[in-house]
Amino acid sequence: MNIKNIAMWAVIVFLTIGLYNMFKNPQSNIRGNDTIIFSEFLSAVEEGEVVKVEIQGNNIRGLLSNGNSFSTYSPNDPNLIEKLSEKGVSIAAAPLEDKMPSLFGVLLSWFPMLLLIAVWIFFMRQMQGGKGGAMGFGKSKAKMMNELKGKVTFNDVAGVEEAKEEVEEVVEFLKDPKKFSRLGGKIPRGCLLVGPPGTGKTLLARAIAGEAGVPFFTISGSDFVEMFVGVGASRVRDMFEQGKKHSPCIIFIDEIDAVGRSRGAGLGGGNDEREQTLNQLLVEMDGFDTNEGVIIIAATNRPDVLDPALLRPGRFDRQVVVSNPDIIGREKILKVHVKKIKMAPDVNLRTVARGTPGFSGADLANLVNEAALLAARKNKRIVTLAEFEEAKDKVMMGAERRSMVMTEEEKKLTAYHEAGHAIVTINENAAYPIHKATIVPRGRALGMVMQLPERDELSQTREQLHAQLAIAMGGRVAEEMIFGEDKVTTGASSDIEQATKRARAMVMRAGLSKELGPVAYGENEEEVFLGRSVARTQNMSEETAKKVDSEIRKIVDKGYERARKVLTEKIDDLHKLAKALLTYETLSGEEIENLINKNIYPSNKEDLRVEDEDKGSALGSMGLKPKIVH
Repeated sequence: MNIKNIAMWAVIVFLTIGLYNMFKNPQSNIRGNDTIIFSEFLSAVEEGEVVKVEIQGNNIRGLLSNGNSFSTYSPNDPNLIEKLSEKGVSIAAAPLEDKMPSLFGVLLSWFPMLLLIAVWIFFMRQMQGGKGGAMGFGKSKAKMMNELKGKVTFNDVAGVEEAKEEVEEVVEFLKDPKKFSRLGGKIPRGCLLVGPPGTGKTLLARAIAGEAGVPFFTISGSDFVEMFVGVGASRVRDMFEQGKKHSPCIIFIDEIDAVGRSRGAGLGGGNDEREQTLNQLLVEMDGFDTNEGVIIIAATNRPDVLDPALLRPGRFDRQVVVSNPDIIGREKILKVHVKKIKMAPDVNLRTVARGTPGFSGADLANLVNEAALLAARKNKRIVTLAEFEEAKDKVMMGAERRSMVMTEEEKKLTAYHEAGHAIVTINENAAYPIHKATIVPRGRALGMVMQLPERDELSQTREQLHAQLAIAMGGRVAEEMIFGEDKVTTGASSDIEQATKRARAMVMRAGLSKELGPVAYGENEEEVFLGRSVARTQNMSEETAKKVDSEIRKIVDKGYERARKVLTEKIDDLHKLAKALLTYETLSGEEIENLINKNIYPSNKEDLRVEDEDKGSALGSMGLKPKIVH
């Protein structure tokens, strides 16, 4: 609540208190200390003590012989004047209302109505965002960007080179229209930026504003929608009127899906406020009255819900896909963001980019910021590679929960669970290399093994999918082999869920089941219509659904058996890695490879090398009783 609102409410409270004190005892303002009752007044008249009276209606004021004044209230007594005359009392009379009401009285009588009007105006201004008053209710809320404040150029945008080329053409057209018009080309009427959240759509639009050198208006799709029908359409008209006055110009609409959703899906029919706003936007973009020189740039991450009329040529002529960057794009984005921090020479941004597959531009900006915060927390003057690694783990896996209390038995089980994942990963040729294994709780996980692809992959082979299924089952198999089936915990529930989803996708979407063939099943699995989910087996018979479930179970069981075979053959490696995790808690992929293949323990950590003859006693001291099931 701002100072203006606080002051308004304070005035209302003080006025209310004043009115209450004024009207709580009205008679107290009329009757003073000199008021006497009517019988005493008559007695004083009979005894000749009353010298002078002034009669105004039923109110009588007068003067006694001792010099004291008095006042009283008289009933309708027709003989009162005669009695006063007989006693020689001086009588003066005045009409009941002989004076004009004071200004304060007028204000006092009109105060409730004025207060009601003031409150109504206050709330109306709040509903309109306090802009333009009552007459500006249908005005556009588009704001013209100030180029001098926070100017962004194409040099500040990295990782989306193809998208930059598409929008650079628009900027060039605005700077030199004759370059394109001499060949008969026309400027695109609209440009739609499409991509996942955080990929830099809004940043790209700001860069267009910084490069174009023309007026740039920005507005959100939700700013058009109001509770009153027709307001949104009025704001669209006003927005284009402003654009014509500043032509050539660019209008940027962020999150256009708020107003551009497909018509006919709502419950309000043609009178729906959002649909009327969309209709007006369609007419303004390409109707009888063309808006030459006004370019619309919009951004959304939900192009599937937009109305087809909005996407046709002549309106949004060009759709620019702003996707997640590849490894080269991620490295360029990191170079842009690290300009603001002091970085150590040992930081290789190519390595950081390789370890962040699937990260968007916003994720990478957050990664750099987290690294800087971690370095500041450690009172360092520069950000080193250790902070980048820790920040990456925090962003991808969650913050460490070292304060979480775990029993020794839970630590052992977690160590063997993660060691099972790691050993299967090492022995699967199609698996990604291990980046890190840890038993330090992060987020909701008690431990995890992190794999790191050597390059960005757009698709996966059947061999890779089966390898991932075996790796997911490695944790559960390790628990069963070491602790027995009765000691198996629920720690593998997320692994089982992921394996099941992967197997279902292989069967129902990718056509990787030999039994069911290259056929897609249950394409309406995730559709929701009027709040009710459509059955995922809508286009499958009961017999086919049974085959699908059976094939999914077969694929998951195959991964389970592959994991059991590997861990049975590599039981010694399983014990070695689990013991190292119990001591070191976190091991890098290189340290795991050296430990398993070369029996070399990390040089910068405590030496845990155990001679072969002491291996059995060492395991026995840990209270472990391996149970191998073939």
